[in-house]
Amino acid sequence: MNSLSLLASLKGLLLLCSACSALRQWDYEPLSVTPYTSDESKLFMEAKTERMGRDGYAVSVKLGIHYDFDDTTMVEAMGYRSSSGSEDDYTPLPWKINSQNYRTFFDDYYADMLYKNLNHCSDLPHPDNIDPFPNGDYELDKCVVNGDGFPEILPEGYFKVVFNVSGEVDWGFVIIVRVFKKTDLIG
Repeated sequence: MNSLSLLASLKGLLLLCSACSALRQWDYEPLSVTPYTSDESKLFMEAKTERMGRDGYAVSVKLGIHYDFDDTTMVEAMGYRSSSGSEDDYTPLPWKINSQNYRTFFDDYYADMLYKNLNHCSDLPHPDNIDPFPNGDYELDKCVVNGDGFPEILPEGYFKVVFNVSGEVDWGFVIIVRVFKKTDLIG
């Protein structure tokens, strides 16, 4: 094999490997965030989506936690997808977090998913400082989730996540995003 054909083979292999890389193949636009709480004196949440320039979107949240999580504090999340965005069109996804004690949730998801995706734009406590979770006011300022811990490939469409916390205070949020194929310089 001459050096020119070896070089061409290596170039083809590199292109193939870069096309097969484990990078997220989708992007998203947050459309709405709707928080709720059963007691605003103990848990306050205000959330909004924001446009960031021509192509970017972000979510901002003000969160006030003024009660102690205890063994009755349970967390769950359910995902739904719709091709049209119509409320009647959403169907459940297999990706969900079954109802579990908040400590189990934090052990499984806080450091590797929540903190990893939100620490650059928030003042959430470091994973080493969450047991017990500190009371206080937190802010997520124009957060753009980078997708760490999320699937690499998602079908285009509308996704809704319903996140619920129950216990002394029932609270949570519903976020709806539009997912679309990530484009690069080639297309």
